Parts: sequence; structure tokens; C-alpha cells
Amino acid sequence: MRQDGALLPTLDRLFAGPRDSLLTIAAFLEGLETRSFPFIVAALVLPNCVPTGIPLLSTVTGIPMILVVAQAYLGRSTPRLPPFLGGRALQRGRLQAFLVRMRPYIERLEAAIHPRYPWWVTGLRRQALHGALGLLVLILALPIPFDNLFPAWGILFFCLALLESDGLMAILGWLLTLVTLAWTTLLLIIGPLVAIGIVKGLI
Repeated sequence: MRQDGALLPTLDRLFAGPRDSLLTIAAFLEGLETRSFPFIVAALVLPNCVPTGIPLLSTVTGIPMILVVAQAYLGRSTPRLPPFLGGRALQRGRLQAFLVRMRPYIERLEAAIHPRYPWWVTGLRRQALHGALGLLVLILALPIPFDNLFPAWGILFFCLALLESDGLMAILGWLLTLVTLAWTTLLLIIGPLVAIGIVKGLI
């Protein structure tokens, strides 16, 4: 990535501070300053790209992503969140520990992403990408067990594609979209069957 769009320096700055201090979503978004909507969504989705063990993390971060994407579709220049969502917070210690684990992967991403295959991120394909991005954000926000990793990475790839006009990232995003749809459908079919089996076993 270009330095003006680099993710690590921004995350370092926002996560810095006493480990027991809290970083609210509102402060996080405000700290991003003039960064684009894809940058904000990418930053919000990052904690979901690795298993963190934080309960309902995908829903807590997914709901703000839905609002951010919706505002982008409405043409707003910067995202805004209602106070009850903007006030949600995580300890900086957890965020710092997460960033330590993710740093090597983010550094590799930043070194690998650059403009290429522009036809994947322009015209009708770009509009379709926006639609697929919104769908993945919605799936991520739903409290479906074991259904976080694929949509999270799909969202990240799409955001990187939009940030750097990188068609290869768009292709990866589309592949993860197909995997997400197949995996989510499988979970929605298996889940009720497992629940029915458990109930029958208890009767």
C-alpha cells in the first residue's frame, strides 16, 4: 500500500495507550480522520480475521460496518454512528495484543497490494463489488456460529481492492464470497438438523 493508505501506522496510533484504557468505536472512527469508507470497514473487520475468543465480536463490529456501508451507499463523505453504538469499547490491551499477532500478516499485505487488473474495480464490476461487500458484511453481523472467518477475509480483500485499485484483491474477494455463500448455506442446513437430533435425544 501507499504510505498515505497504510493500515499499520494508523492502527499503531489508535491502539497506543495504557492497556487498561478503552477505545470506543466512535473514537476509533474519528481517529481515522479523512480515510475512505473501505479503510474504515477494513479496520473494523480485521479483528474477525483471526480467532480472538472475544464473544460476539463479529456482531459488535459487524453492526457498525453495516451502518458505514449504508452511509457510503447514501453518498455521505464521512461515517456517523449513533451514541449507543459509538460508545461501545474494547480494552487497548486486547487490541494491542491482537495487533502483535496480526502485524506480520498486515506487513505482508501492505507489501503485496498495488494497482493491477483495473477492469475488476471499475464500471459495473465495481458496482457489483459494492453489492457483494454489503452482503458479506450482513452475513458477518449475523450471530451464526463458525461463520465469521470466510466473510471477514472476503470483506478485507474487497476493501483492499477498493483502497488500492487492485483487481487481484477483488478476485480473491469474489472467491471468498462464493466460499462464504456455500459455507453459510451448509451451516443453515446442518444447524437445524443438529438441533432436532439433540432434542430427539433428550426426549
